[in-house]
Amino acid sequence: MPYYKIDGVTPVVHPTAYVHPTATIIGDVIIGPGCYVGPGACLRGDFGRITMEEESNMQDNCVVHGFSDTHTLIKKHGHIGHGAVLHGCVIGEDALIGMNSVVMDYSEIGAGSIVAAASFIKNRFTCPPRSLVMGAPGKIVRSVTDDELKWKQTGTQEYIELSKRCLTSMVECSPLNAEEENRPSLTRKDHRPKNE
Repeated sequence: MPYYKIDGVTPVVHPTAYVHPTATIIGDVIIGPGCYVGPGACLRGDFGRITMEEESNMQDNCVVHGFSDTHTLIKKHGHIGHGAVLHGCVIGEDALIGMNSVVMDYSEIGAGSIVAAASFIKNRFTCPPRSLVMGAPGKIVRSVTDDELKWKQTGTQEYIELSKRCLTSMVECSPLNAEEENRPSLTRKDHRPKNE
């Protein structure tokens, strides 16, 4: 597992968090209880601090970094989609950052907000709680509905459960040469993309 101490500062990972073996965690990084960090994610705390609060998730190939005066903070139940980049920003409790989005320095995404996939959030952008933000540059387009927030929370709960599944059952293995008869499926719940 690639964890790296730098200048005497060692990452902190709660024993109930799951960090994939291909993720890279450097320096001043604090990963809280029940968090999930996916394959290929890179959390570089070699300048500012990075904190993932309780039951937040950081999916595959995300990059998190910041300037030396920043604290990149993903608050409780924060949900960071595949390939997102966070740099010196604050992601509010129960907020979602969509796939391949970029959130720049000193920005604050309000609690319960959703940043749409492939959005670019400029430096020092701030949105109030439950904002739907879209575009490049990102703009607030409306409030997040109760249905959308519930959809987000269902997805986050699946990642909380995935963390537990990974800790209890994921092991490195060799592949099979052919598909076995009556192969089990990993289909779990009826959580699907939102229709816009």
